[in-house]
Amino acid sequence: MKYLEIAGYPLWSYEWASSGEPVLLLHGGLSDTDSYAEVMVSPLQNAFHLFAYDRAGHGRSADQPGSFYFDFQRDEAIAFINTVIKKPVHLVGYSDGANIALMVAIARPDLVKSVVSIAANFNPAGLVELPVFDPANISAEDRAEYAEMSPDAPETLDFKIAKMHEIWKVEPNIEISEIAKINCPVLVMAGDDDVVKPSHSVELYEALPLGQLSIVPGTSHGLVKEKPEVVTEIIRSFLTDQSYPITRQPIRRVNPA
Repeated sequence: MKYLEIAGYPLWSYEWASSGEPVLLLHGGLSDTDSYAEVMVSPLQNAFHLFAYDRAGHGRSADQPGSFYFDFQRDEAIAFINTVIKKPVHLVGYSDGANIALMVAIARPDLVKSVVSIAANFNPAGLVELPVFDPANISAEDRAEYAEMSPDAPETLDFKIAKMHEIWKVEPNIEISEIAKINCPVLVMAGDDDVVKPSHSVELYEALPLGQLSIVPGTSHGLVKEKPEVVTEIIRSFLTDQSYPITRQPIRRVNPA
């Protein structure tokens, strides 16, 4: 764990040594790598070479002008891959991290071997109505954690959350026609009681030429932590075997001759 200069500014970055194929973990919005890695790393690190970073304005990485907008975050991810990993990767993104993974796969297909999209929404209409942000709902524990971790001033927490809530109302905006151009394998995951509408996850899956779908029962938007063993085993299986699924009774897929 250390700061690396990416796209002209420092990002708090992670690498777990392994001889396996590279996998980039992309954490959720208003979160950080530590929270995501505590679930993802242990089940995957023996088979894959894992990388991650705190996005600008998140975790231990300082805010930058425009850093919460999705185009900025897409370009930041591309810069990290080019600067640090230097080869095509598997992207495992959660929530906003999943949106970013899809955007990277569209913009730079040469850099992406596959995508695990956990609770993505490719446009704001895919979400149920979000509650209005109230600073009073931020716990003392969360404020203390932010003050200890972030290089930004403690009072910036409220500003960041308010800004992100406004951005979520209008971004991301990924066209279905662009999603249909993603030609690498993509695993679409979501909870059955997710803030992402189930119909939206199905629409994403159906647009993908090489898509697979996993709706995890008995979970919400927090599926990664609610059923970590189920979620990580499905991800591990997908990353380990990315051959075209050959099923006994194909409907949507056509088994190749």
